[in-house]
Amino acid sequence: MVLLQCAIQHILRFFSLRRKNLEESDVVVVGGGHAGVESALAAARLGCTTILVTTNYDTIGLMSCNPAIGGLAKGQLVREIDALGGQMGLATDEAMLQFRMLNTKKGLAVRSPRGQCDRRAYAAAVRRALEQQENLEIMQALVEEIMVRDGRVVGIVTREGARIKARRVVLATGTFLKGRIWVGDVCYEGGRSGEPAAVRLSEYLQNAGFKVGRLKTGTPPRVDARSVDFERMVRQDGDEPPLPFSFLNDELRIEQMPCWVTYTNAQTHQVIADNLAKSALYGGKIHATGVRYCPSIEDKVVKFAHKERHQVILEPEGRQTTELYVNGVSNSLPADIQERFLHTIAGLEEARITRFGYGIEYDFFPPTQLRPTLETKLVEGLFFAGQINGTTGYEEAAAQGIVAGINAALSLKGQEPLVLRRDQAYIGVLVDDLVTKGVDEPYRMFTSRAEFRLILRADNADLRLTPIAAKIGLASQQRTARLKRRKEQITQLQHLLEQRKDNGVPLVRLLRRQDVRLQSLAERHPQIASFPKDVRLCVEVEVKYEGFIRRMMRQVERLRELEGVRIPAGFDFWRVEGMKWEAREKLSRIRPATVGQAARVPGVGPSDVMALLIALRR
Repeated sequence: MVLLQCAIQHILRFFSLRRKNLEESDVVVVGGGHAGVESALAAARLGCTTILVTTNYDTIGLMSCNPAIGGLAKGQLVREIDALGGQMGLATDEAMLQFRMLNTKKGLAVRSPRGQCDRRAYAAAVRRALEQQENLEIMQALVEEIMVRDGRVVGIVTREGARIKARRVVLATGTFLKGRIWVGDVCYEGGRSGEPAAVRLSEYLQNAGFKVGRLKTGTPPRVDARSVDFERMVRQDGDEPPLPFSFLNDELRIEQMPCWVTYTNAQTHQVIADNLAKSALYGGKIHATGVRYCPSIEDKVVKFAHKERHQVILEPEGRQTTELYVNGVSNSLPADIQERFLHTIAGLEEARITRFGYGIEYDFFPPTQLRPTLETKLVEGLFFAGQINGTTGYEEAAAQGIVAGINAALSLKGQEPLVLRRDQAYIGVLVDDLVTKGVDEPYRMFTSRAEFRLILRADNADLRLTPIAAKIGLASQQRTARLKRRKEQITQLQHLLEQRKDNGVPLVRLLRRQDVRLQSLAERHPQIASFPKDVRLCVEVEVKYEGFIRRMMRQVERLRELEGVRIPAGFDFWRVEGMKWEAREKLSRIRPATVGQAARVPGVGPSDVMALLIALRR
């Protein structure tokens, strides 16, 4: 009933907008996936009239692959999106089925939260946020052209011929650009299963001068839980208590659902190996580059032939469905072969497939064509976000979406853009990697990509980024008040550890020891336990890694010196004396904004950077 009322209110607002003849919008966002959602919400929350255009109103916020948010490094991205005022963390908390903190056997700095979600509940939470957001309207349509005048974007054109004027446009098209789905020999156009591909938009962008590439990803089959023998699998429960993703939530009171672990075996591998020629990927039908760090089951069998087995995890799709996501066996094999190899796996001998896995190839536009704001260099006012930039994953897409939405709005207001540094956020690492280095395969975030990961932790994302959100107008009063309180608690706990002693030794000195944890100190000093868990974790990391953090901050200062040296627009790199030809060519193509960014361009060495600095001083 609540969803029906929201939908009616939205329809009334939408037609009211049309009656007022406001066909011109400040911002149009194309795409209702994770990038488009964050982009549209950010722009609208910053006061811009915004229209989100999606091919299917009913699939907004859909998790088209695995029903989970977060994971290694991805969990940090979600916390950062939340700290900037985004929606992903809140939606995850609302839809969560199971919570786990990953990397718990490693250092505190690289631990990452992951939440298994109810697919339908997540999409409903996202759609509700959109429908209740002021300044935001939703339209179902297929966009086929971008209207450009004098090098500046002025709107979009839909398949129906509708022209919507806009001062800024964000393209967050996911895998829909010339998407082609493969199940063995069977091939058909589609942005994902059951939805049409966007063919003409991709062709329009290419004809407009944008360079285009081709990438590939895929999904595994889903099965009916009633046909699974769980007795032959290992039960995997979530952490207790489950921790929220959003800093606006203190706790989560949910009944967690288990996942189930099983493994492939020699028989599984033999079935796949015998039918590799029937795979769209190995049969030569798909020529696009796939995800290296999330390989298909065909890739695992071929490239890791020495492995006797591969892990398979059955994950629930929701509380009101018996459908399970079979994580670990993504493939593009024919339907009958999918059934055969699946039935060789322990516990899945009688499994009934509810949806077959498939591979999908699609167009992307190399992100070196973008500025650090995610605005295109070719067309002013046009932004790209998400898989159109060659990334993979919900979290990477949402991170780009919020950056693009914020910068679209800030540019309309004449304010300084949001460009997060590599020492400020994983989001900063993500965007800098894309626009500086480009991609030759789907980009996935890892903790190893962040050289300053010790200070870019999941536990301190609000301390790093909420002040920035407050400055640009995206942090609510509730969020800023909670941040103020958290800072006070951190200071109080730090003071307590410095003042309180144990056998004459200050607690802060004891905590610096490798074998001492804050929890053990709390057992002898109950006042420590009175502080919230997230506060204790943040203080413990800061104390234990104090020396490393201090050295890292010195590196940050050196980086900031280079980032502070700006390169003028139109600077001629070909005239820099002493610079290698390779460096000149790449810098002329990428057009870095600062010397720091130039130093990270592949092929640019220290001597090239020194030559550039000398040229700029002249």
